[in-house]
Amino acid sequence: MLDFGAIARKEKTMAELCGHLTIDELRDLTNEMADMVLGLIADCTDADVTFVPVDPEAQDDYAENADEVNLPWTLGHVIVHATATAEESAFLAAELARGVQRAGRSRAEVPWQSITTIAQCRERIKESRRMRLASLEMWPAVPHLDNTVELRYLPGPINPPARFCTGLSHASGHVSQMVEIIRQAKAARA
Repeated sequence: MLDFGAIARKEKTMAELCGHLTIDELRDLTNEMADMVLGLIADCTDADVTFVPVDPEAQDDYAENADEVNLPWTLGHVIVHATATAEESAFLAAELARGVQRAGRSRAEVPWQSITTIAQCRERIKESRRMRLASLEMWPAVPHLDNTVELRYLPGPINPPARFCTGLSHASGHVSQMVEIIRQAKAARA
């Protein structure tokens, strides 16, 4: 995996870290991320998916209702959130690669409450991988790498490969959260 921590540490911008990546490299990174998460959940059970961990720092300012703002996320919740963000970034990157400039979001997120089994988590990850890889097939043979956007949360212009990587970076940022949820869930089972 790329060291997305370099962006958080302000050692590199997203454009510097990812702006030069090829479609094949983006494909490899997508597969690497999906395989890593599937590996993390390899021996999880259905109970682990809906287990509510202890998370004193839980705060979701984008929660659908006020009751969920400080609700710790379940493993199923983290998986649907991370995959939805990665898909959104992939589809927006495809538009940039095609020379399209558009404002707004391109997001669809499975309701996290509907994910209650480990089989559903695995299927969500596999479906997300399939969609993100398919989005790379939408890039023209000569992508518009000079077509950029500005994101409020990242410095500098973001071109198509860098935009694609914003989703991978976001998912990478949730890996430690998944590890902790799984640790707590397994301890509760023991």
